[in-house]
Amino acid sequence: MFIDVVEIVVKAGDGGNGCVSFRREKYVPRGGPDGGDGGRGGHVFLVADPHLNTLYPFTFQRRFEAPRGQHGRGKNRTGRDGSDLYVRVPVGTVVYDEAGRVLADLVEPGQTALVARGGRGGRGNARFATPTRQAPYIAEPGEPGEQRRLHLELKLLADVGLVGLPNAGKSTLIAAVSSAKPKIAPYPFTTTVPHLGVVFWKHYRRFVMADIPGIIEGAAQGRGLGLQFLRHIERTRLLLLLVDCSELAPDPVQAYQTLLREMRAYAPALLERPRAVVATKQDIAVPDRVERLAIAAAQDQTPFFAISARTGAGLESLMDWVAETLHRTAETAIVEMGHRA
Repeated sequence: MFIDVVEIVVKAGDGGNGCVSFRREKYVPRGGPDGGDGGRGGHVFLVADPHLNTLYPFTFQRRFEAPRGQHGRGKNRTGRDGSDLYVRVPVGTVVYDEAGRVLADLVEPGQTALVARGGRGGRGNARFATPTRQAPYIAEPGEPGEQRRLHLELKLLADVGLVGLPNAGKSTLIAAVSSAKPKIAPYPFTTTVPHLGVVFWKHYRRFVMADIPGIIEGAAQGRGLGLQFLRHIERTRLLLLLVDCSELAPDPVQAYQTLLREMRAYAPALLERPRAVVATKQDIAVPDRVERLAIAAAQDQTPFFAISARTGAGLESLMDWVAETLHRTAETAIVEMGHRA
């Protein structure tokens, strides 16, 4: 099951208590204090695991607690530190605290984030000996470890995001160009969870494509399934706006404008990245509808493609453009990084 939002509680280990002890050996009847310090409590870390793709395991366990530090002992023996706890999360997980502040954005495999710090161990009575107080009977208790309630939000990492109204042909396209096998059926909201597909194109070019549930009017205000999954296209480098131009589909120009409005309402920055308009289902499309959509795209100075994922018509030119655009944007990013360096 795909889960992309969850709340958990993390509790770092408490520090061990300091020890009250005195040296007692033969012929040393009045030895000084030798109580050791307590050990530090274990920290709690989140670590990005590339083998995970959902937050579903957290529906079974929502509380994670690191072990406490051991108490100090006599003969100046310090307690052992508590073991650190590493909680695995999918790559792409954003971590928020209770106030909504971002604590970490785990976008690289193996990346870690300290989310709860273990308590410091208490000092033993040997630390309190002074020339005027040579036999202190005091020691510190260990400090409590941090406890936090965290909000975890998974944002999938993909190069290309497919956006469209329900039943626009997104799942058919991703199935045609990748090895992904989403459910495909001729009715709206067939896709209820995001799907990722890896596309291997010419010249060994490889990129990841994300298919999210269809967007409807008012999605940015919470209607339909699209809003809760729009976060999964926030990290994409390129967007394909898919519009059904068949006879029974909604008016294609209005559908296109709906997509632009909802993306603008959700995150205006989405409209600043490269995008193309794709007229789908060309095997059953109405030519007049395709032409009107092409004019609307031209007015926005947006590249336009007409395809049929079922027959393969137009797929080559679309995928060539996608691969070339991704390659060009990657080169631009490298140049910008070089200038900053």
